[in-house]
Amino acid sequence: MKNIAVILAGGSGTRLGENYPKQLLQIAGKSVIEYTLDVFEKHPLIHEIFIVANSGYIQNIQDIVTAGKYQKINRILAGGKERYESSWNAIRACKEKECNLIFHDSVRPLVSERILTDCIEALKTYNAVDVAVPTTDTVIQINENNIIRHIPQRSTLRNSQTPQAFRLSVIKKAYRKALEDPRLQTTDDCGIVLRYLPEEPIYVVPGDTVNLKLTYKEDLYLLEKLLQLRFPHNTENK
Repeated sequence: MKNIAVILAGGSGTRLGENYPKQLLQIAGKSVIEYTLDVFEKHPLIHEIFIVANSGYIQNIQDIVTAGKYQKINRILAGGKERYESSWNAIRACKEKECNLIFHDSVRPLVSERILTDCIEALKTYNAVDVAVPTTDTVIQINENNIIRHIPQRSTLRNSQTPQAFRLSVIKKAYRKALEDPRLQTTDDCGIVLRYLPEEPIYVVPGDTVNLKLTYKEDLYLLEKLLQLRFPHNTENK
């Protein structure tokens, strides 16, 4: 079964307080997306890579791909306004009759080879796979007046990460149903499967606290230190 990685790089950087996409920010000598691409490029079980990019920065991504001499990158696609539109663009672009699609945030550059391997192995049994870590904070549910309504049992809660991996036929079926829903609201691809194919079990692979997502400026400082520790030669060559 062919494994195709879909790197979602459509972000604009607004939550980071920048006017430049966070996946293109330079950290410890390289752009964030380069670190991410390197992990997938080097993984022996990944056969192809699609990049879904912010339409205004496709040339920037193309320049990175050319300079990096990536061999597995097959397509660079324009993203949509919403995350689900970007995922759907990648699903539609896939011409395989059946394969595994592994969706990953371009701004999670510290994803490990172990996580990717575990996702691909899980797809031998399940058609939908998420990655998550145990929730460490107490989560509260409030009402419209900011009054606590419910405190879920923390032992059952997880913080979802990426990658999220699927059989092509399953994620395509879920999206076709979702796109018929005029009230479609979702934040990730597993949410699409859970809502529109509720009979399809979604297996959860253990994630890693280091597999953090660059969202806010505070994340930038931590991510820089972690990347410097993992790739000290990049700092030396700056």
